[in-house]
Amino acid sequence: MGIPLNLLISYDQNLYELTNAMIKRSSQVALTGDEDIEKYNGKVVSTSIGQVLSKKVEFKRED
Repeated sequence: MGIPLNLLISYDQNLYELTNAMIKRSSQVALTGDEDIEKYNGKVVSTSIGQVLSKKVEFKRED
């Protein structure tokens, strides 16, 4: 499975927050692993992007 480009293109909210969520999730996946990593051919960043865009992993802004 590749990166869901259709979800990335149609994303209409704050891209800065989205990028930060993907970076944070990538760090988490790299440290702990994830069951989806095989679906994305062992690619940590692709796994993180897919999870955040498909809302399997949700994020919120902390002030």
